[in-house]
Amino acid sequence: MGKILERANAIAEESFIAASGPGGQNVNKVATAVQLRVNIYALGLPPRVFHRLKELAGSRLNQAGEIVIDARNNRTQEANRREARERLAELIESACREPKKRAKSRVNRVGKTKRLASKKAHGQKKALRGKVDL
Repeated sequence: MGKILERANAIAEESFIAASGPGGQNVNKVATAVQLRVNIYALGLPPRVFHRLKELAGSRLNQAGEIVIDARNNRTQEANRREARERLAELIESACREPKKRAKSRVNRVGKTKRLASKKAHGQKKALRGKVDL
């Protein structure tokens, strides 16, 4: 897991763009928003992790196979860079976690007979709602 994050940080490309939002004139002058791009094919992930990462990335994954993360919440480049890398790490960590398999639920014998009895009673109630012969 640690090796994957190191590889991701090594191949990540950052570009700084002008952010929107608070900051006054500073927003118009300084490019503080970070756009982080990581090619998922270059990470060398196992197939299961790779498919989970593709699914988790969703719309952040572009046609070129890059995950694009925009961070523009903070007013400094350094804070936005840190946030983008943390979000990338969270995404990769969640893809590396194996999901728990769902255990099938089983109804015991008493529950099954109760369910069937209530179905029978409901059917009889509906059967009595038919037309009346005079």
